[in-house]
Amino acid sequence: MGFKCGIVGLPNVGKSTLFNALTESAAAQAANYPFCTIEPNVGDVPVPDPRLYQLASIAKSAQTIPTRLTFVDIAGLVRGASKGEGLGNKFLAHIREVDAIAYVLRCFEDSDVVHVEGKVDPIADAETIETELMLADLDSLERRVPILEKKIRGQDKEAKQTIALLERLLPLLRDGKPARALEIDEDERVLFKTLGLLTSKPILYVCNVDEVASGTGNAFSAKVEERAKSEGAGCVIISAQIESELAELGPDERKAYLAELGLPEPGLNRLIYEGYKLLHLITYFTVGPKEARAWTISQGTLAPQAAGVIHTDFENGFIRAETIAFDEYVDLGGESGARDAGKLRLEGKDYLVKDGDVLHFRFAN
Repeated sequence: MGFKCGIVGLPNVGKSTLFNALTESAAAQAANYPFCTIEPNVGDVPVPDPRLYQLASIAKSAQTIPTRLTFVDIAGLVRGASKGEGLGNKFLAHIREVDAIAYVLRCFEDSDVVHVEGKVDPIADAETIETELMLADLDSLERRVPILEKKIRGQDKEAKQTIALLERLLPLLRDGKPARALEIDEDERVLFKTLGLLTSKPILYVCNVDEVASGTGNAFSAKVEERAKSEGAGCVIISAQIESELAELGPDERKAYLAELGLPEPGLNRLIYEGYKLLHLITYFTVGPKEARAWTISQGTLAPQAAGVIHTDFENGFIRAETIAFDEYVDLGGESGARDAGKLRLEGKDYLVKDGDVLHFRFAN
């Protein structure tokens, strides 16, 4: 399934440049003026996972298919978006459709690139974005209260539960805190999700630095990292300029350029890894002579639901999952070696799939 990550930020922070580089496309028009991205651009990128290619090599798979991550580049936000300023309502509607939000924050000085607020201050930029999202959530919830109160008079049980949740959320938002700060019980989780609150989504801070600071960060990114740590949010230091240059190079040139810069891997990889960690995602594999393929699921997914990611028939008719741990598949030279060594296990409906599992599903038609 991968995941869908919305890229948001104030105008002129390098958001669309980053999107272009990450998706290796020019789908988003990057320019030095606000609102050059009018509609959300969507790009899929393969998730880098060396394990997949190891498995494909051992199985001599004819095709290798990585799982994918979707980036959504959303038009630049400005102060007042929650009230319809700039591209306001359209901007907010597009954010509701993503799983996580990457706040791209300008962490570089450049007199040639105008900052919409007149100065470089990534913390202030993050607070502007967060405030607009909180105001939009507050407006959304306040509009629901009269409707819910009317339903309660009609003895609507779900309305009572919803308004009880709103009575805890509204003071939080009015106090300038995001909805994700609310402590909720497991039995409230589904109801909480149905509210569709913008500030309930996990946050990943992306510090866009200049080339010099790409490996170590700078004073601006240090402040963002401190904020992210205090919130339990993800944080990545990345240079949109470097990523843009990497996107134009072939594999060998890219490797050489990264080595020259002293970077172990592209910023895209770090962005994806942080996103996976943020959303508690893991990868399992299916491997055979035709193809080796990676599949993304949430931590805690049972074997039948993992099978359902491939096809609903696999979930509905699930019988067993033939399971080999990645390390054992590699160490024993593939499926037959693992089978001979007694490392191929038959797991049932209660099996929690683990990261790196190599699976083959048995199901009834």
